[in-house]
Amino acid sequence: MTRSRRGPASVERGLVETRIEYVGADGDGIGSPVIASAPAVIASEAKQSPAEETASSPSELHGSHLYVPLTVPGDLVRVRPLSRRGDGWVAEIETLLEPGPGRREPVCAHFGVCGGCTSQHWDEASYLGWKTGRLSAALRRAGFDEPAMAPIARGSPGSRRRVDLAARRGEGGLTLGLHRARGSEIVDLTECAVLHPELFALVAPLRLALSGLAAIRREASVVVNLLDSGPDVLLRTDGDLITRDRTKLTDFARAHDLPRISWARGTGTAEAVCVLRPSVTMLSGITVTPPPGAFLQATREAEAAIIAAVLDGLPTKQTARSRVLELFAGCGTISFALAERIKVTAVEGDETLVAACHNAINQAGLMGKIEARRRDLARQPYQANELSGFTAVILDPPHAGAAAQMPAIARAKAGTVIYVSCDPVSLGRDAAVLRGAGYRLEKVTPIDQFLWSARLEAVAVFRIGR
Repeated sequence: MTRSRRGPASVERGLVETRIEYVGADGDGIGSPVIASAPAVIASEAKQSPAEETASSPSELHGSHLYVPLTVPGDLVRVRPLSRRGDGWVAEIETLLEPGPGRREPVCAHFGVCGGCTSQHWDEASYLGWKTGRLSAALRRAGFDEPAMAPIARGSPGSRRRVDLAARRGEGGLTLGLHRARGSEIVDLTECAVLHPELFALVAPLRLALSGLAAIRREASVVVNLLDSGPDVLLRTDGDLITRDRTKLTDFARAHDLPRISWARGTGTAEAVCVLRPSVTMLSGITVTPPPGAFLQATREAEAAIIAAVLDGLPTKQTARSRVLELFAGCGTISFALAERIKVTAVEGDETLVAACHNAINQAGLMGKIEARRRDLARQPYQANELSGFTAVILDPPHAGAAAQMPAIARAKAGTVIYVSCDPVSLGRDAAVLRGAGYRLEKVTPIDQFLWSARLEAVAVFRIGR
């Protein structure tokens, strides 16, 4: 990205200027093409890929939006429209003509190429305001006119304890990193401002170790969770693991003091390659052995903030017989904290996560306080009559939300619903169902767990009636 050294009369064919008006849900700046005062698209010898559906005349862009990654409100940019997107065009920056007031220098050399971060180029106040603004707008669209919002819980650089790396073997060797923004190319990571230092320290030696594995023919992935016992590695490859590969991975685990390395071919079931010690993490003081590649909250800070907001939202009036239903419970991140205050029925669809939670319950002697159940909530959601005996319903669904489950929750009219969300759009959609059933939004707590990305965690507390 460079500042322009050319006047408007020398703009290349396929280029257009735009002033960014706002930033959308995916982190792209959105503006309209500036084509009224002068031709913004004129002839040149610039070439384009045959795969790109580039606009070649102002008339093609008239009335369209331009979606421009890596921009902030107020930026004046010269861009190249690349492909259709709904009612507009996705475009890439050719020249930054005039920076917007919230722009700053990114902190990582990979920014703009690596797809891991979308918002390092914003100053903190503008960035956080954009995130909370998206959350507020989603809830207003759901019918909650003035959502009471707690101060945002801010994430910290260097604190992410989970990474999903992609690996590809090519003529130049093995590349290990994250995918390019909106592309399949893998960016070989040489730095990262988001990852915990202990995780990032594994990237270079992993790259070297994986390059010698026969099991990686062309593609592989590596999921690493930083547990209390150390980094827990799950490798998925496009070939079978031979004996020599197993030996190399075991040597790697010993050399880097890893508790466990697991492997699977493709999307198959993982098996342990080597276990040097138990792979454990503490969830609210309870020792849990997560399955390989298990979902955990991305940072410990965010986990603590989520738990605090959920506990704060529990009904104040409880009896010895009160119990809550926790849906999409994982391996017990919230469950064990809840059990300190109230009886919990924890429901999860993944068999390995349920088993991990169940084993932790037994080892901690929490039978009677937590019951772990397996149930596919997309195919078999709880019905309204099944919800009637619970003091509160707590749910932490995946990014897509809980569309299949929400109608029954609304019909049951449980006194309290606490919704843990990682996407304001799906939260707003599901919250609208509660609004239609007479629920009010008591408070929502935004949590910036996914630093410098378009994603935002939030905990929303709904009560029935006034």
